[in-house]
Amino acid sequence: MGAPNLPRIIPPVAEKLAEVRQRVEELREQIRYHNRKYYVEDAPEISDAEYDALYRELEELEARYPELVTPDSPTQQVGGEPLEEFEEVRHAVPMLSLQNARKIEELREWDARVRRLLGPEEEERLRYVTELKIDGLAVSLRYEGGRFVRGATRGNGFVGEDVTRQLRTIRSIPDRLDDDPPEVLEPRGEVYIKLRDFEEFNRRRQERGERPFANPRNLAAGSVRQLDPKITAQRPLNIYLYGVGEGYENFESHSEALAALKRYGLKVNPYKVHEDIDSVIEECERWAERRETLDFQVDGVVVKVDSRGQQERLGAVQKAPRWAIAYKFEPLAGRTRLKDIVVSVGRTGALTPQAVLEPVSVGGVTISRATLHNEDYIRKKGILIGDTVIVERAGDVIPQVVRPVPEERDGDEREFRMPERCPVCGEKVFRPEGEAITRCVNIRCPAQALEHIIHWASREAMDIEGLGEKLARRLFELGLIKDVADIYELRAEQLVPLEGFGEKSAQNLIRAIERSKQRPFDRVLFGLGIRHVGSATAELIAEHFSGEDLLRGVSVEELTQIEGVGEVVARAVVEYFSLEENRKLIRRLMEHGLNFERVRRRPEEGPLSGKRLVITGTLSRPRSEIANLIEEAGGTVTSSVSRNTDYLIAGENPGSKLERARELGIPVLDEEGLRRLLAGEESARG
Repeated sequence: MGAPNLPRIIPPVAEKLAEVRQRVEELREQIRYHNRKYYVEDAPEISDAEYDALYRELEELEARYPELVTPDSPTQQVGGEPLEEFEEVRHAVPMLSLQNARKIEELREWDARVRRLLGPEEEERLRYVTELKIDGLAVSLRYEGGRFVRGATRGNGFVGEDVTRQLRTIRSIPDRLDDDPPEVLEPRGEVYIKLRDFEEFNRRRQERGERPFANPRNLAAGSVRQLDPKITAQRPLNIYLYGVGEGYENFESHSEALAALKRYGLKVNPYKVHEDIDSVIEECERWAERRETLDFQVDGVVVKVDSRGQQERLGAVQKAPRWAIAYKFEPLAGRTRLKDIVVSVGRTGALTPQAVLEPVSVGGVTISRATLHNEDYIRKKGILIGDTVIVERAGDVIPQVVRPVPEERDGDEREFRMPERCPVCGEKVFRPEGEAITRCVNIRCPAQALEHIIHWASREAMDIEGLGEKLARRLFELGLIKDVADIYELRAEQLVPLEGFGEKSAQNLIRAIERSKQRPFDRVLFGLGIRHVGSATAELIAEHFSGEDLLRGVSVEELTQIEGVGEVVARAVVEYFSLEENRKLIRRLMEHGLNFERVRRRPEEGPLSGKRLVITGTLSRPRSEIANLIEEAGGTVTSSVSRNTDYLIAGENPGSKLERARELGIPVLDEEGLRRLLAGEESARG
C-alpha cells in the first residue's frame, strides 16, 4: 500500500483548529510512510524536494499551532527505526540530523540567528566549515586503543544497527589508526559508492537480467545492511568521515578534529574553513555548478560552526543542532514529451515499462529513455502517453519520469495499459497478488531464455570467456543455442563458418566452455537464475545441499534453517526445482558433466563438526563474533530452533527460543558452556 495521495495545502490561520489538526495528522502519516521507505527499506518513492515540501509544511503548522506538537511527530524524531534482524547499538552521543536550506536567503537567515545567539563578543571568533553533503548511509565507527571495534548505522539517531562485520569489508575503513589517537574515538561519516563503480555494477546486473538499483545511495545502504557480510564485501563501497561523536572533547574545533582524522589514516570528507557567510555562499554556489565533476553523488553542502565551544553554547533544538545547516541543491531535471511507453522483458520474466522521450538534456546528458518502474507507479503519478513530463536523473544518475504536467494536455493523451500477453512470446502474463511486478511465466519465452544464457556465461556465474552478450545473442538468433544446456553441445565446426571466427578462435571458445564445467556448485546454482537467489545466497545453499538434494526435494523449512536464507528465497528455490521444465534442464547439465556437488567450505573436522546451533538473548560479545567462533569450529548457526538443533546458546532475556528448546529437550548452554564445548570438553552440557 502506498502513501495516501493528499493535497499539500496549508490551511489559513482563520480555519478551525480541528481542520488544522486533521491536516497535521495527514502530513505525519505521509512523512512516516516515506521515512520508512527511505531509511528502513531503502526504496524511496518520492524525490527529496517533494519530501522536503511535506516536512516543511508540517514544521510550519506545528510552529503556528504549538499545542498540536506531539512527542511522536516526525519533526521530533531522527531517521528510521533499526531493523530487528540486527543487534541494537545505543549512541552515547546522538547522531542528529540537519536543518535544510534551499535558498541563499535561508543561509543568511541562519547566519544571523547564529550571531544573535552567540552575541557580539563572539562575532570576531566565528568561523564556518563547509563540506560536501554526500548522499549515502550515515554510520559511526568506534575505535578503542586505535583499533576498530564496532560500527553502527544512524538508525533513529539514538539507537542504530550493529553492522561491524559489514563495515569491516570496506577497504577505506582501517582496522588500526596511526599517530596516537584518543583512547576512545568515534568518527562518523557516510558510506557511498563512486558513480563509475555504480554504473559498472548496474551494467553487470542488467547483463544478468536483474533489476538495476535506482541510485548509488540505495545500493550503498542496501549493501551495508545485508545480514550476510559476504554480500557487502562484493559491493564497491567507500566512506568519507565528516565528524566525531565520542572523543570530540579532545579537539578545540571541527576543522581540528577533521585534520586529526586524516592524520590517523581515515578518509575525510573534503572541507574548507570560511571567515564569513559570504565566503560560505560562494562555496555553495560553486559546488551547485560543479557537482557533476565529482565522481560521487552529492545533494548539497553542509555548513558548520567551527568552534566546539561555540557549538556547545548554541546547542540543539529538537532533533537538529543549531550550529549546522545543509544547503540542498535543486535536483537535475528537464521537461520533455512522453512519446510512448514500451515494455521490456527481463531474465526473470519481469515486464518493465520504459518511457520513450523526445530527447532532452538533463545536467549535460541527453536522455531519450527513462524508467517508469512499474504499472502502479504510472497510475499513482497519473502519467499519460503524450504528456509533457518532468524527467530527473535519480540520484543524478539514472533518468526517471517523476511527474506529468497536466495543465499542458491537449486531449490527445491516452492511458497506458500493461499488455495481457508477453510482447516477446505472446503468452499470457501474470501479476502475483501483493506484488508490483507483472511477469511472463512462460519459462520458454525467448526473451527470458536469451537473458538467461547471457547471465549463465557472465563472469559472476560460469565465467565463459568469449561468450559475451553480443555472441550469445548471435548464436541464439541463429538457432545454435536455445538454452544454457545447448552451450555444452556446441562444436567448433559449427562456429568456424561464422563471421569473426576462425579455427583457433572456435577452439578457444569450446575450451572455455569445457573449463566452465569445473566451476563449483554455488556458481552453477547462481547461474540457473532463480528469482531472489544472488551469488552470496547461492553460496549459503550450496554449502548445505547438493544439486541431487535439491532435485529430490528440499522443503522451505529446511532451507530457512540456513542462516541468511529467508522464506521468500526458500519458496523461490522450492518452486524452481519443482517445475518439470527446469528439472529437465538440470538433468541435461548433469549429463554434460557440470559440477552439482555440495560445496564443503567449513572445516571437515572440529569440535562442532556437523552440529547446528542457535544463538539467543544478550551476550557479552556481539552475536556475530560468537557465530564466527562456531563456524570456525565446524558448526552451523541457524536462526530458529527445531528438532535438528543440537545446542541453544542463551544469554540474558532469551525469549521464546529458550522455551522452544526446553520443549524439544535441546541442551541449553551459557557462554561458559560454549567455551567448554569449543574446547572439546564433554562437560559442556547446560
